[in-house]
Amino acid sequence: MKTQQELKKQLFQIDHKGYKAYKALEGEYDFGAYRLCIDHVQGDPFATPSRVRIVYRNQGNIAPQYFAGKHRQTAVEDYLLRRLHRNLRSCGGGERRGSGKSGLVTACRAGQEILERTAMHITGESIEARIEVGFPAYGRTIAAGELAEILFELLPEVAERTFRMQRTMQRELEETVQLADDQDYIRRELEPGGLVAFVADGAVLPRESGVSQRPLAQAVAFRSPDSLAVTMQLPHRGALRGMGVRKGVTVIAGGGFHGKSTLLKALERGVYNHIAGDGREFVITDRSAFKLRAEEGRCIHATDISMFINRLPTGADTTRFSTENASGSTSQSANAVEALACGSRVLLIDEDTAATNFMVRDGRMAQLVSDEKEPITPFIRKIRSLYRDLGVSTVLVAGSSGDYLAAADVVLQMDCYRALDVTERARQIAGPLPEEQARAQAWVKKPVRRAQIEKARTHGWDTLSLDRTEIDLRYLEQIVDESQTAALAYLMQYVLGRLADGKKTADMLAHEAAQKLAREGILSVTPKHYGAGPAAEVREQEILACLARYRLL
Repeated sequence: MKTQQELKKQLFQIDHKGYKAYKALEGEYDFGAYRLCIDHVQGDPFATPSRVRIVYRNQGNIAPQYFAGKHRQTAVEDYLLRRLHRNLRSCGGGERRGSGKSGLVTACRAGQEILERTAMHITGESIEARIEVGFPAYGRTIAAGELAEILFELLPEVAERTFRMQRTMQRELEETVQLADDQDYIRRELEPGGLVAFVADGAVLPRESGVSQRPLAQAVAFRSPDSLAVTMQLPHRGALRGMGVRKGVTVIAGGGFHGKSTLLKALERGVYNHIAGDGREFVITDRSAFKLRAEEGRCIHATDISMFINRLPTGADTTRFSTENASGSTSQSANAVEALACGSRVLLIDEDTAATNFMVRDGRMAQLVSDEKEPITPFIRKIRSLYRDLGVSTVLVAGSSGDYLAAADVVLQMDCYRALDVTERARQIAGPLPEEQARAQAWVKKPVRRAQIEKARTHGWDTLSLDRTEIDLRYLEQIVDESQTAALAYLMQYVLGRLADGKKTADMLAHEAAQKLAREGILSVTPKHYGAGPAAEVREQEILACLARYRLL
C-alpha cells in the first residue's frame, strides 16, 4: 500500500497529460484514519465516474452491538450511507470542476426503504464506503489540482464528519438500532400470530405525490378497527396497537379515492423496513408477499399455467406454455404460478391492475358461454383452495367486483382513509362461491442453459439490458430502488454464467441465488467495478421474475 504523499506526487506528475494517464492512480493509499482505494478510473470525463472506496478503520468507533444481527447491521449501514450523502452535499461534492462529470462526488442515494447495499459495509474492523468520483479534466486533459482538492481536502473532511463518533451520532445510532429491533420483532411475530401483515395505529399511508414516497402532510392517520386490532409488545417502544392482517383472504373494499390502493401499496412495500419519519415504519408485511398483476406483452417460457388456463382452441399445451407476447390473463396466470414457485405465501392484488377475465366470470356470462367453451378458470374459483390447500393468503382490493365478498375471511372498507370492518354485512349480501382445487406442482419447467453475458447495464429502475437484450421490469412494483435493478443485472450475469447448467429451471436458479445472498450478502455477486451502479438487496421473487422476462432464456 502506498502513502498519500506518494499519491500526491504521482498525481502532479501526470498533470496536463491525456486523460487516460489517470489510470496510473489505481491502487490503495494510506490516509491514516482510512485507506483510499481507487478501484477503477473512468476512460474519459464524460464516462461513468471513477469507482473509489473509503475504508475507515473502525477500531471500536462503532461498538459491535450496533451491528449484531443482520437487521441491525443493515440499519446502521443505511444510517451511515445517508449521513455520507448529506456530508458530501454540504462539503461541495456536487460541484463540477471542469468538463463532463469532472469533480462530481456522489454516494448511492437511498429512498424511504432500508436496504442492504454495496455502497456501505461495516465489520468489526472497518467501515467501507463506495463512492463515485468524476476525475476532473479540462477538455480531455488531466486537472491534477482539482482532483487533489477532492482527494486531500474534501474526502478527509467528509470521512471525519461521517464516521468519527460524536454525541449526536451516538444518540442517532441508538435510535436507529432500536427501531430496527422493533421492526424485526414485528416481522418475526407475524407467522406465530397467524398474520401476514401488521399496520400500526398512527401510520401515515398516503404519499406526497405520485412521484414522491415522502409522507403526505396532514394525512389521516391509520387506525385499526377494534375487531381486527392486535397489540405488539415491542422490545424498545413497548405496547403498539395496530391492525393484524390475518392469514386467509382479506378483501379491501370502498369507494374510489378513499384509500384502498393506498393501503395495498403500503402493504406491498412493507416487505422492507422503512426509515423513521416515513409514516410506514410499523407497516410490516410477510417478506414473501408478491404484488400480482396483469402484464400484457411479457414473454413466458415453458410455464404451467393450466391451473388458470386450459383447453385453448389452438390446442396449445398450457402445462408448458410459451409465448413472446402474453395477454393480460395469460401474463397474470404466469405471474401467479411463478410467485408460488418461489415460495410466496401472500398474493397482493389490486383489481385496477388485474385482468378482468382472469379475476372473475359472472353468472350471466357463464350462462351465455358455457365453461366448456371458456379456457380461463378465474382466480375467484381458486382463491379459497390456494389458502386451504397450499397455505397461500390473498389481500385483494375490490372496488367493483362483489363476487369476492363470498370468498373473504375479512372484508375491510376504506372510508375517507378510515378502516372499517364490514365482514358481517358482506356475508349477508354475498352469494354462492363456486370453487375448484388448487394443487401444488412444478410450475416452471424450462431448463436454463449457461450463457456468458459480456455487458449488463441498467436504464433507470425499470429496465436492464444483457448485452443487447432488454428486460422490462416496470410491472414489478416491489422493485423500489435503482440499486435493486443494478443488483438484478449482476445476478443475471452470475446465474446465467455460473449456476445455469441446462438442467436447473429458472425457479431453482433463483432459489440458489437467493440462498447465496442470504449467506454472503449482495457484495458476493457484485463485480469490483460495479459498472451498472451500486447494488441493493433483492428477493427471490424478483430474481425469478427477472429471469422469466429475459427473452433469450
